[in-house]
Amino acid sequence: MKKVKFIYNPFSGENTVLKELDTIINIHQKNGYTIEPFRFTLDSNYEDVFGESSELDYEYLLIAGGDGTINQVVNLMKKSGKNFPLAVLPTGTANDFANFIGIPKNIEKACEQIINSDTKPIDIGKVNDDYFVNVAGAGLFATVSHKTDANLKNTIGKLAYYFSGIKELPKFRKLKIKVHSEEYNFNGNIHVILVFNGRTAGNLDLAYKSKIDDGLLDVIIVKSSMFPFTNTIASFLQLLRSEHLEKNSSIIHFKTKSLHIECNEGISTDIDGEKGPDFPLNIRCIENGLIIRGYGA
Repeated sequence: MKKVKFIYNPFSGENTVLKELDTIINIHQKNGYTIEPFRFTLDSNYEDVFGESSELDYEYLLIAGGDGTINQVVNLMKKSGKNFPLAVLPTGTANDFANFIGIPKNIEKACEQIINSDTKPIDIGKVNDDYFVNVAGAGLFATVSHKTDANLKNTIGKLAYYFSGIKELPKFRKLKIKVHSEEYNFNGNIHVILVFNGRTAGNLDLAYKSKIDDGLLDVIIVKSSMFPFTNTIASFLQLLRSEHLEKNSSIIHFKTKSLHIECNEGISTDIDGEKGPDFPLNIRCIENGLIIRGYGA
């Protein structure tokens, strides 16, 4: 029988995966697959997960968890020099990456789509020594992600990000950054910088022009002139209509293969919802750097 390495985070989202274990195993067994499970935690290392396994040992890795879990597994794999095909089940809080590649929220349908699909090469981002599948950034989104209580996220899901965001707005401050790329240079005050390989952050459709297989990253910079919120309603409506990249003069958007970011503010960065590396940041797109299964976008 064909083998699938099933890596699941029991604590992601609202413990969704624990309620779906039998469904996941049953569907795979019916289709001629043997499931090899691994309970993933923050302390898991490559040897724990894979041991001496090679890419030939598994048809694919099946990851059940949120964007942070996917990020951690991908980093363990890529830093070991391996390139297993990946499939993901959306059992986290926001599931930005799974949504972007078109994985159904229903676990049974997601498994069927994965099993009946071919593999597809997609891009992956790299910031300094770390990889990201969805987004790297600094500013409001990083602050909100790191300060959102885990119990709150597991209880009310993605709404927790919005509640935490509201609490953080009064503390929002300007950040002085320098950005250099072949396509665009910036030196000034901002509130947010986001570098997308994917499309959404916290389920907000921010980088709606992003493609996952064009060999480019989408950079979005929100200049400090956008706040305080004198134009909040107009900006929010633009966001809902996916017009903010064209119609908001306080937002800079460009595509690039690589960029360099400097900031001396002592702030945290974020990659896929987890704490990222310190500045300066060297970010690049690795074209066709990841193989996925189940693509349905």
